[in-house]
Amino acid sequence: MMRVPRQESVSCTRIARIVVGLVLAGALTVTGWRCLAEGETKPLAQRPIRIWFTRPATNWEREALPIGNGRLGAMVFGGTARERIQLNEDTLWSGGPRDTQNLEALQYLPEVRRLLFEGKPVEAAKLAEEHLMGRPMRIRPYQSLGDLRLDLPGHEDVEDYKRELDLRTGVVRVSYRKGDVRYTRELFASHPDQVMVMRFGCSKPGGLTLFATLDREQEFQTTATPPDRLVMRGHIDNGTGLDYYVMVRVVADGGQVFAPVRRLEVRGANSATLILGAATGLGGLDAPVTVEEQVAAAARKPYGALLSAHVADYKSLFDRVSLDLGATDVADRPTDERLAAVKKGAFDPDLIATYFQFGRYLLVSSSRPGDLPANLQGIWAQGMNPPWNSDYHLNINLQMNYWPAEVANLSECAQPLFELIESLRESGRKTAKVHYGARGFVAHHITDIWGFTTPGDGARWGLWPMGAAWLCQHLYEHYEFTRDKAFLAKRAYPIMKEAAEFFLDYVVEDPKGRLVTGPSISPENTYRLPDGTVGYLCMGPSMDTQIVRDLFQNCIAAANVLDIDKEFRAALQHRLERLPPIQIGKHGQIMEWTEDYDEPEPGHRHISQLFALHPGRQITPRGTPELAQAARVTLERRLTHGGGHTGWSRAWIINMYARLGDGQKAGEHFMELLRRSTAPNLLDLHPPFQIDGNFGGAAGIAEMLLQSHAGEIELLPALPPTWKDGSVRGLCARGGFVVDIDWRDGRLLSARIKSNRGEKCALRTGAPVRVRAVRGSVSEKRDSDPCLVQFQTRAGNSYLIEPR
Repeated sequence: MMRVPRQESVSCTRIARIVVGLVLAGALTVTGWRCLAEGETKPLAQRPIRIWFTRPATNWEREALPIGNGRLGAMVFGGTARERIQLNEDTLWSGGPRDTQNLEALQYLPEVRRLLFEGKPVEAAKLAEEHLMGRPMRIRPYQSLGDLRLDLPGHEDVEDYKRELDLRTGVVRVSYRKGDVRYTRELFASHPDQVMVMRFGCSKPGGLTLFATLDREQEFQTTATPPDRLVMRGHIDNGTGLDYYVMVRVVADGGQVFAPVRRLEVRGANSATLILGAATGLGGLDAPVTVEEQVAAAARKPYGALLSAHVADYKSLFDRVSLDLGATDVADRPTDERLAAVKKGAFDPDLIATYFQFGRYLLVSSSRPGDLPANLQGIWAQGMNPPWNSDYHLNINLQMNYWPAEVANLSECAQPLFELIESLRESGRKTAKVHYGARGFVAHHITDIWGFTTPGDGARWGLWPMGAAWLCQHLYEHYEFTRDKAFLAKRAYPIMKEAAEFFLDYVVEDPKGRLVTGPSISPENTYRLPDGTVGYLCMGPSMDTQIVRDLFQNCIAAANVLDIDKEFRAALQHRLERLPPIQIGKHGQIMEWTEDYDEPEPGHRHISQLFALHPGRQITPRGTPELAQAARVTLERRLTHGGGHTGWSRAWIINMYARLGDGQKAGEHFMELLRRSTAPNLLDLHPPFQIDGNFGGAAGIAEMLLQSHAGEIELLPALPPTWKDGSVRGLCARGGFVVDIDWRDGRLLSARIKSNRGEKCALRTGAPVRVRAVRGSVSEKRDSDPCLVQFQTRAGNSYLIEPR
């Protein structure tokens, strides 16, 4: 880091010029400025980013630490005499492929619609429950793989204990002292080697003894194979489901290794490395052969090589983005103590930055190309029947998991989501035809790895045919961020088009001549008719219309880019013009239904009628100011009546206030997310644990710092007043841009925009700026708005932004 000598005679203006010059040159961040101003010798960029404790975990969802490589996951407790490492493998789902289409659904569809149009939701719901749902309408759960249990005799009473997850390296470490002997552990899930690695060490030669075994709640057999292997295997669903295979192999330095019956024993070693592999037979994979090959290959490598490969792979993703919001004197305290202080009213900016990076860590660890997408709990679930089956909920939860993927520079991590969407097409076509007599494909509110697309869980939750349509937004967003035209043509657009074809056939005319969806719901909410009748099924809920509009508009835009499907574009445009508009109700709120009904639960956790604000783009403060104000009223009404009481709902509220440009409210609600819905290990609590709140919260932080959904890159659009000084590096904006921002005293100090695709850049800032190209020149174009500047970029070039 470059340092400026302190001289009393140097003016503040000159120092400011020096700082801005260094920032624009890329030699200094606001972190570095703080070092200069405070005389620090260690830049904040070198500070650890970690979650740590001074005691072992006793609670799985609140205290254990997650590791994962996208496919294999574990929750590490860090016990001294008795360690539990709970294991997951992302394909271990109960059930299997099955046909759940209801052959009588289409016959009863017109009657259900007639009853709803006539204002008879109770009768419509009864008929729908009996005749429109999938058969069967329940999905089977994702399951825990089991537990690796380790005994270390004599380690009951220890001192100087520390357990941490190092977010810079993706490694969990445990250390403690027993007498004068220091014991250490390092645990990580390696993506390059497709195994988990656990290194146990001690400072005393020959001082390490441990015993290891594997078990599971049900359907398992554990055997040991001399000299150094332990295997657990089984078939789930009473032998009718997937087979799985887990192997642990120990590589010891010194001492002796034994394998008696059902456990491994390491006695008198200097250190020991346990290598764990696991797989299932999904897709016909020979799990035993695959696992044995992976473990054998890893065991041939030195521990240092395994660690280096893991760290290099992990950092290639994680290090793309840095965030500095400053630090207080509590930054070096254990995480649970820091969170407890926040719950009592303390402000800890470094903990906010840690939360953001933890969200990115979780996505890297639970969603890699070639693996399955992150489910309701990522890849970390204990037991045979985790909450909500740890499935894929499509009425916000799976989508929220991937909100940070593009903006937080983890675009590759969204690939598993795209593969899942593709996998739903075949079954979704059958559901579209059998249930609705429509072309295209459809999915409802839940799915699994087996292609479940029919209405599930009951009409109140599952008769909502918008899941695939909402998921398609992520396909188009990937194009918007990357400008990958080949991806748009070969992968995204065909899926989007097929989803849109369903709605061309599915929408029907209501008594007012509008085209509406239905029967459907506003997810999980209810309404009250003037006569007091409470219903949930309806025709044309606002969220449905907003999702259809989003899908149709994205399809039209994609077809224009590809210069194809002129007639299809015209058909979509014709339907768009007949969709109900976004309406403002009697309270000044965005209406949730086509009629201005009252709702029995005004503080409901879902805020579905604001899809158009976020993650959609149909409501913006500058483009639709009246609707933006109505969106604000909607949020205030929800919150006044107790809304935001789940972690994921609070995370959504953060993003919505950020879209409204309200940094104060967005920041306040992020603090509420920490105070009310965050466990000591920083996992999100619905409660219980749901990972979507972590991802939604991370996306909300990015949304406060950078937005690009409205056709402009906006810097610091919703900066909370408490985030006075800071810097962020590596966030992504639509158009193929990568953005660095530095701010001081709540105002932009400098920014750097790298253009990957050579697109035109429309830049909005809080005050007038000037633009300078790193290579060559740049021509600025301005209109009557002094805070908006446009300029043509060149691919590979960067552009420096500073206040005028």
